[in-house]
Amino acid sequence: MELQLRISGLHHTILQEHLLPEDGREAVAVAICGRHFSSNKIILTVHDITLIPHNECYSREFDILIWPTARILHYFDRLGKSDLAILKIHSHPGGYSQFSDADDRSDREFFDSAFGWALNDKPHASAVMLPGGKIFGRFFFDDLHHEPIDKVVISGDQIEIYQTHLMFQNDAFALRTIQAFGDKTYAELKKMTIGVIGCSGTGSPLIEQMVRLGVGKLILIDPDTIELKNLNRILNATRSDAELHRPKVAVIAEAIKRTGLGTLIECYQSNLYHSAKALQSLIECDLIFGCVDSVDGRYLLNQLCTFYLIPYFDLGVKLEANKIGGIQQICATVHYIQPGKSSLISRGVFTTEDLRAASQYRKNPEEYENLQKNSYIKNINVNNPAVISVNMQIASHAVNEFLNRIHAFKYESSNHFAVSTIDITGGYIVNVNEDDLQVDAYLLKKIGRGDVQPFIELPELSV
Repeated sequence: MELQLRISGLHHTILQEHLLPEDGREAVAVAICGRHFSSNKIILTVHDITLIPHNECYSREFDILIWPTARILHYFDRLGKSDLAILKIHSHPGGYSQFSDADDRSDREFFDSAFGWALNDKPHASAVMLPGGKIFGRFFFDDLHHEPIDKVVISGDQIEIYQTHLMFQNDAFALRTIQAFGDKTYAELKKMTIGVIGCSGTGSPLIEQMVRLGVGKLILIDPDTIELKNLNRILNATRSDAELHRPKVAVIAEAIKRTGLGTLIECYQSNLYHSAKALQSLIECDLIFGCVDSVDGRYLLNQLCTFYLIPYFDLGVKLEANKIGGIQQICATVHYIQPGKSSLISRGVFTTEDLRAASQYRKNPEEYENLQKNSYIKNINVNNPAVISVNMQIASHAVNEFLNRIHAFKYESSNHFAVSTIDITGGYIVNVNEDDLQVDAYLLKKIGRGDVQPFIELPELSV
């Protein structure tokens, strides 16, 4: 059973500033967390934090901390009314990378009280932040035994992954990747599970690059089959695949297995709105790439990644023909969405009216046409022409943005590249800083909420 803790970059920054003050003494904070359980993972997702003021602590030294719990009584009250977990996190400013005897005594007392308040006997967690922001921790169970956290994921400007067991075999094919990005980054790639939704235009070349980089596991989701019109852009697809109407995910999975490079594949030939199993698999991903055209599909992914603190890259290509056999404009955009900051809606990628139209089209295409004719609903873009050169360029740009988030190699900090728009006809790239984008106030309240009913607060999803 893998034990995992996820924290948004927003909360990690707040915690780092509080837990590692200039005076070099220990400090503490408490968080309420969402939960997710599967057959092989328990995931806690930080939802809200309360900082214990330094001046309220009874004793704050370089290696000991005694503090009052009055400020977190509202958390204990929530434990008794909901399926939430509690995380106690303090600092070791001196860099001691283990729990001390004092920590053991404090945790036993704290979690004995927490389980007394809790609605159920599900686990809670304790963690320590070290200088530089690295976090390690442990889960506490109802009999007060504890087990180490296997993975801590920070989804911020940088994607930080702290794992207790980061072992890998130095594959010869990965030599150039290791030379460029280092052993640690390659080891992280080998341990990562990445979801790719949409396996056609941008999805196909993106998947190919993930495999060649040595990513450990890919979750591939696409409802469609290969058609002749797809052969201009789906790698490894053949005329025979199109004539047999073979599923895109099956064709791509077979090609990946033939490489023999070790990437594991899990496939779903389904629309996201119709597969509870696919959604459950996405929750366990370390990162998600959205390569879909539909507004409602993008909205769902943005929502899911917020609730479960998953970093999300959204890829979009716009190729407009001039109706006389030529091209008017080719441009593409990569959005990096981190939980608690801006969203696709707050960035103006689509509106709630667009979302309503897309939802209507998915649920009832005939009624959608009716509403459109009578001007009750605005048009949505269903199909765009696409060619392999454009799709490969945007897929490669997204992959490099991803690599920069786990191994910073650009001159400017990562937050300068929250949005990258590539105008191929104009010959330029425009990047937008995260700090210049509007925060999504609604989703800010939902970060790390984890499992809720209805699933991610979308009643039409029965998960």
